[in-house]
Amino acid sequence: MKFAHLADTHLGYRQYGLIEREEDFYNVFNDIVDKIIEERVDFVIHSGDLFEMAKPSPNALLVFQEGLMRIHDSGIPFYAIAGNHDTIMRKNALPPQVLYKKLGLTLISPDNSVVKSSFLRENDIFMGGFPFIPKSQNEFLKSKFNELSKKAEDYSMKILVSHQGIDKYIPFQYELEIADIPTNFNYYGFGHLHNRVVDDFGDGKLVYPGSTEIWRINELGDYKKNGKGFYLVDIGGDIPEIEPINLDLPREFISKNIAYEKLDSELLTLQRYISSLKDKPILNITIEKGNFNISDMYKQLNEAFSKSCLLIRPTFKTDTMINEENINGDNSSLEPRDLLIEHLKSFDNEDISNLAIDLLDNLSKDKLEESEKIANNFYEEYFGENKVSN
Repeated sequence: MKFAHLADTHLGYRQYGLIEREEDFYNVFNDIVDKIIEERVDFVIHSGDLFEMAKPSPNALLVFQEGLMRIHDSGIPFYAIAGNHDTIMRKNALPPQVLYKKLGLTLISPDNSVVKSSFLRENDIFMGGFPFIPKSQNEFLKSKFNELSKKAEDYSMKILVSHQGIDKYIPFQYELEIADIPTNFNYYGFGHLHNRVVDDFGDGKLVYPGSTEIWRINELGDYKKNGKGFYLVDIGGDIPEIEPINLDLPREFISKNIAYEKLDSELLTLQRYISSLKDKPILNITIEKGNFNISDMYKQLNEAFSKSCLLIRPTFKTDTMINEENINGDNSSLEPRDLLIEHLKSFDNEDISNLAIDLLDNLSKDKLEESEKIANNFYEEYFGENKVSN
């Protein structure tokens, strides 16, 4: 018996505001559907962030509907949880996945954390899980995981589905410590981390299939090393056997550092390479090690690549700029989230730190109601029954 495990498809994501990038995410998802059907899997697990937003665009909803219908018509069950991107964290709010119940999608949710399936039961498979929970509520999540662990005890194959960052793999942005995860499951189907992970844990394997497209440029290194796509999981034996199914992404991301003294020759080589590509790439280019006029350099890069690249993202590091950074100290490379984490260390209070990070993550995405709920939950836990008023 085998299944497909994928996560973090982020359908509807219009990266850099480009419709072409939104379509790239759709094209990769359609390729995954082709592969799932071709592999004749017994079922599919999607571990969250199916959509980029909790209120997806009509295009995103339609692309997923068409793909799910093809999977459903092939007789393949589809099990899913909601991630942080497709979750509205307020009472009685429903993720967009609920729209597809009649098309064969079974949503693993707080009210239905154990999959009730005659197919799974007949094959002695337990599947349970929980959607994304912010770090400020991880005690609640740990209790739910322990409940699932007890319910799974009598099954020969136990699958846990979750969308959380774990401290072992995301040291500064995790919601869950690996020591808090029950150890009696055979397969831990996680989402949230965009890099791929296959690790021994508990009675089996802990797996992040990674994002299916390059959502941020910092994923490029892992993509070149481990690929993008999904995992094919064979659970016929005692320990799951995991095979990566890699896909060719429709558009290349190029990251290039060029020393100013070699500018002309390096630009010529790069132009020749880009001209050989089928689709216009995203070019991340850094000019460094010299003193030059940034305005003139920007103009030169634009003239060289504006017609052959979908987007040029230049960075300039003159010797003067680097010397000033060395003198003054520089945190400009840190994201706001990273700066906050650094600052919070001085408080030496993990609960306060978790609250601040959760609020930043939600407020930066204009999730006001979710932010209010997080603040209310924190206030109730530490200061009594009164809620924070508007």
